[in-house]
Order: sequence, then structure tokens, then C-alpha cells
Amino acid sequence: METSDSTDETRDTLFEGKLSVIQGKAGYRFSIDALLLARFAVVRKGHRVIDLGTGNGVVALILASSEPSLKITGLEIQAGMAERAARSAALNGLSDRVSIVQGDVRAPEGIFSAGSFDIAVCNPPYRRLASGRINPNGEKRVARHEIKANLSDFVRAAAYLLRRGGAMAVVYPATRLTDLIQTMREKALEPKRVRLVHSFESSEAALVMAEGIKEARSGLKIMPPLVVYTDERKYTPEMSAILAGQPFLT
Repeated sequence: METSDSTDETRDTLFEGKLSVIQGKAGYRFSIDALLLARFAVVRKGHRVIDLGTGNGVVALILASSEPSLKITGLEIQAGMAERAARSAALNGLSDRVSIVQGDVRAPEGIFSAGSFDIAVCNPPYRRLASGRINPNGEKRVARHEIKANLSDFVRAAAYLLRRGGAMAVVYPATRLTDLIQTMREKALEPKRVRLVHSFESSEAALVMAEGIKEARSGLKIMPPLVVYTDERKYTPEMSAILAGQPFLT
């Protein structure tokens, strides 16, 4: 980690220093969820990608660095986080392909045209408004709880923004998998791939990664689970590869 010029920020590195992300010391900071989502999403050359609730922009930066032909837009409602995401894109020399828009995921119609994107990625707030302790820090509060937008808002935005056949990739708590599948189907994003994430091989799933395809036929693929730690509390080979910036091992 390298401290930035501002005493309120840090400059954190990923993939052995290949990427740098500017984050607030006291505000919301990305976690392993973002790295998992970036590797789960299937992107192809020339794809137009929208990162809904981009935060500090880490998913957008990872995707842009993985494929030089991608054009990525990050949508973020919080001004401070949007500003840091834009500076992070510039810091990594990616401003020509990563654009950050401050705006509300609940009103995508006022910002973008329908069907403007091929891929939507999303790491939405995990907790319902009435669940758990509300963090006193504003950035963390909005990022973790459904204060500004809920799951349905994010999925509806993706359904509007994606072309027919476009894909939405989401990381979400495993305990809310039923909510996620139901909401995607309600918005005509047919679930096609699901992968559960376990801290240890013997532990219950903590997270789920899911992909929905706009107006696709039914047919769901349950992928092998992703395990983060070995019994010795070291990263598994697959997780080590993700942290090093390599693709998923299959």
C-alpha cells in the first residue's frame, strides 16, 4: 500500500502493482468480492460494459486492464467515490476507455439510451435497510445497505441498459440467492450461470456469483464452487491466481 498525496486517502495496488486504486481511508473500501466479480464476468473484445455502483472503480479498472478493446462506464451515485474512480482511471492510464458517471442507478433512462451495453456488472448493497447496524460513515452506509437503491433497482437498470442477449454478472450474499434469481427473472434476465463462494471447503457458501442473459431461454449451469482458503488458512491455488490477476483456473 502506498499513501497518496491526500492524508484522507490511500493508493492501494493490485496484481503485484499493475493496478492502483485510490480509496478513502475512512470511507468504503473494496473487498475480495470485487475481484471475484471481475473474473466471473464474461467479456469479449469490443464489449461495452456498465459497472453499476462502481464505487472506487476497481471492477472497471480490472476489466479494462484485462482486455484493451473494452469500453467501460462506471455509474456511481456518491460524488466522492465517483471522483476517486475517475482519478484512479487516469492514474492507470485508462481514462480513454474507462469513463465515470455520477448518477442514480434508479433512473438510468435519464443518463443512457436503452440497450447501450453488452455487459453489466454489479456488486450491489448486500443488506436490507432494516437489517444489521447502520454504519455511521456515509460511504459505507450507502454501499452496504439498501439506502439509495435496492437489488430490484440494480437489476431493473441492467435490464434497461443491456441489449437483447446481453449479460448481467452479480456478486451477492448466498443467503439471498432466492431473491436474486427471482428478481432477475422478473426483469427478463434469465439466470444462466451460478457459482457459490465458500471461505473453506467445509463451510457454508458465503457469496454467490450469478449471470443472467437478457431475454434468454431457461437453462441454468451450476458451476463448481470457488473456495477461498485451504484448511491451513492459506489461499487456494485458484484464489491465488485471482489475486495475481490471472483468469479463473478451470
